Amino acid sequence: MPPVRPADGAAPSAWPRRGIATVCLSGTLEDKLGAAAAAGFDGIEVFEPDLIASPWSPAELATRCADLGLSIDLYQPFRDLDSTDPARFAANLRRAERKFDVMGALGVDTVLVCSSVAPDAVADVDQLAEQLSTAAARAELRGLRIAYEALAWGRHVSTWDASWDAVRRADAAALGLCLDSFHVLSRGGDPSGFAAVPGEKVFFLQLADAPQLTMDVLQWSRHHRLFPGQGAFDLPGFLGAVLATGYRGPLSLEVFNDVYRQSDPARTAVDAMRSLQWLEEALALVDPAAGLRPPPAAPELSGWSFTELAVDGVSGPQVGQALTALGFTHTGQHRSKPVQLWEQGAARVLLNASVVRPGAPGEAAVSALGLESSDPGRSAVRAEAMSAPVLPRTRGATEAELSAVAAPDGTEVFFTRTGPDGWPADFLPTGVPPGPGAGLTGIDHVALTQPFDSFDEAALFYRSVLGLEPQQVTELAAPFGLVRTRAVTGPERAVRLTLSASSLRRGGWAPRVAEPQCIAFRTDDVRATAERLRAAGAPLLRLPENYADDLEARFDLPADLLAAVREHGLMYEEDAHGACLHLATEVLGDRLFVMVVQRLGGYDGYGNADAPVRMAAHRRQRRPPAETPVGSARIERTDVS
Repeated sequence: MPPVRPADGAAPSAWPRRGIATVCLSGTLEDKLGAAAAAGFDGIEVFEPDLIASPWSPAELATRCADLGLSIDLYQPFRDLDSTDPARFAANLRRAERKFDVMGALGVDTVLVCSSVAPDAVADVDQLAEQLSTAAARAELRGLRIAYEALAWGRHVSTWDASWDAVRRADAAALGLCLDSFHVLSRGGDPSGFAAVPGEKVFFLQLADAPQLTMDVLQWSRHHRLFPGQGAFDLPGFLGAVLATGYRGPLSLEVFNDVYRQSDPARTAVDAMRSLQWLEEALALVDPAAGLRPPPAAPELSGWSFTELAVDGVSGPQVGQALTALGFTHTGQHRSKPVQLWEQGAARVLLNASVVRPGAPGEAAVSALGLESSDPGRSAVRAEAMSAPVLPRTRGATEAELSAVAAPDGTEVFFTRTGPDGWPADFLPTGVPPGPGAGLTGIDHVALTQPFDSFDEAALFYRSVLGLEPQQVTELAAPFGLVRTRAVTGPERAVRLTLSASSLRRGGWAPRVAEPQCIAFRTDDVRATAERLRAAGAPLLRLPENYADDLEARFDLPADLLAAVREHGLMYEEDAHGACLHLATEVLGDRLFVMVVQRLGGYDGYGNADAPVRMAAHRRQRRPPAETPVGSARIERTDVS
């Protein structure tokens, strides 16, 4: 039997209900259902190809969903219903009747009918309305409904208002609209027009975000949709306009994406759930009347407490030596763990020899970020509400209580408060007095390369869990292919992260520095700092003379600054608000390097224009002396970036 729906205008007992189309997830139907249930979804849309490929009968699928606590909210898609050929339309009605049989066994009462893309699609709106009404009458006899959706590439119906015109003219009780955010917004549709649609005529809602691209809309839809909060569409505005009609059905995701189709479905489902949690909060903040209950607001993050590096017996001494040359002092040793505290001004680095990471021996990697929260406890509650559970942690009886969550790449994010009774009290003084330092005053930003599959997921994590806002995605023409990069920042820029990933999966030929990471420290005078670092023997990265020659041609820089660029390997970049002087070290522990940054004026970037030069210099630094040049019989195959 179809599920019992609340009376028109009545709210379900638990709303909002969150749904996901099985097309969003990879794997078999069994994999998809398990992932959706584990992530906390209330219901699913059954994508017909998933059912066809399943060994379960429709009735068995219904039982499995019930066992998992999942409702089946929509059966989709039914394509090319209308036709100018009477025989073909009759055949399509017979096909619909068979699908109604399937729906009865599934226990779902709504089918998605897409606007036709076939050559024989009906152009006359009155004829289209008549055919939709005929199909809806047959559905009504079964206790079923048809949700009509305008595909953005439909032959004659490609906009939501054209679909509404047909539905309105049909005037059939069992015929309504499916409003899909991608199909509406990709065509530049105005959701404010939904106000003309009675709420009882909005049968279903499908949500998807997307980057703003200039390309064929079908290819855009099939390959580049994203979950809400990951793209450029105004999803809160779209959802608000739908809910203003009185719609109170499922908030359901339908996302076609090449990455999601090959990623772990359990992980993708959590990402999807987090996107709905973010969307509901975003709408609740601007429209309290929508009836959505936001989670606790993200407490203010006022800066960096520390950056923790996982090291071993090989990389630990190497990084420690480099930190000494950079002006840091080993000031503390953890009471119960093999963790060292290194400090210079407000910049703190932890070297942790107990973290088990999957990297190779001798690797140093960022394993944790400590962020200053105005309310660490509430930060943890917020994270839990955004599907980021607090990690279990062992601590000594006198040690600080610290909560941490795992970012998509495995980096732990700690919510801290630095003070006499805070986390620094866990470290016993080494008795070594702080040195004069090299002018580093704190952490400017941390740069983390993301696995190919989690670039968009990571941005949404930091946005939803921590309240950091993603900036525009840019692409760098790096020596080994395009690299996508995106910053996530707090409103006052006290916390800055940059996330990068290769635009395509790499084969055997790739950069020697796999998944590079960077800690960028602030300074008020990078030239003076560079002189101190060079005098201390810091492993500064050498740049080619061509770089300085190009700077001289592009910018009218003072002679003394150009001399410092050539002597110390400084890099220079300008934007509309200011400029940046920065330098980089060589790679430490196989994937980590340090940058020193001086921001001038209102500069808000990250030196991305210079990144290809720096990447090439790191490649040269890492190349073994005996490596055979590219193009000869043997090609070096070690990963790089």
